[in-house]
Amino acid sequence: MIRINFFLFGLLLTLVQLNGQSEFQQFNDLLSKGDTAGQLKFLEKWESSKRNDPDLYVAYFNYYYKKSMKEIIRIEKSYPGKNKQAIQIVDTLTKEPEGYLYSDIYLIPEVIKKGLDYIDIGIKNFPSRLDMRFGKVYVLGQMNDYDSFTKEIINTIDYSDIIKNNWLWKDGQPLMDAKKFMLGTIQNYQNQIYNAGNDSLLKYMGSIAREVIKFYPDNIENLSNLAVVYLIQNNNKDALELLLRAEKINPQDCIVLNNIAQTYFRLGDKSNSIKYLNLVLKYGNADEKQSAKEKIDKIQKLQIN
Repeated sequence: MIRINFFLFGLLLTLVQLNGQSEFQQFNDLLSKGDTAGQLKFLEKWESSKRNDPDLYVAYFNYYYKKSMKEIIRIEKSYPGKNKQAIQIVDTLTKEPEGYLYSDIYLIPEVIKKGLDYIDIGIKNFPSRLDMRFGKVYVLGQMNDYDSFTKEIINTIDYSDIIKNNWLWKDGQPLMDAKKFMLGTIQNYQNQIYNAGNDSLLKYMGSIAREVIKFYPDNIENLSNLAVVYLIQNNNKDALELLLRAEKINPQDCIVLNNIAQTYFRLGDKSNSIKYLNLVLKYGNADEKQSAKEKIDKIQKLQIN
């Protein structure tokens, strides 16, 4: 997830570098030199002469994003989630874990708000620019503002239906295979929510999944996402219904087959659980087959006992 998000933000930055117009190159030079005062002066001049240039808003967004960044060191009692690389602190006497140390990026709220205001203008005036929308989502995720993060993703899904997935990217160029790219990136944002390891965020994961399914009912990833939300909430019957829908779309998807097996086991139907684990043995890779075999052995021992 971190790799995908960094890639997306990197595209926003390299937009300045790759375009042949002089404004972009001049701003990029100032950005690379860390000349904050020079960057702002240049942006204001650019704005006065080419206010309708969509890349002006991308440049402003990057300027305020970079200006707002502060790296801080945090110590938490509990594990901060898969999205963070943390070092465990251990008591030297008891050898018991005392907490977790990790580096975090803090965005100064009043500064990043200015960047978000500019990208909002860009999205309003150029609503088909997917790079602007995903750049905003990335920053909202860094801010842990999952309410706004989710709303922006849902707005993107809704607008994609209006324009029939005909998205634009940098330089206003049509985005190739836009539907696949959009849904793939949204899936990475779903992973970001899940990897935060906070059950209170599951409502956001569920909201995004429902919106994707509304327009793309055959999207296996979000059928599975919503099923996982239900499983965590112990809503096993609704989870099973979604997973069986996903199986009909792709009967060889081993993530789906494993989750169906787990759901049947939770419902006390060990026979069907073994049936689906055997399908994993049939279609899975070496690791999936080994895991399925171990699960079947455990279930069979439970049946004997």
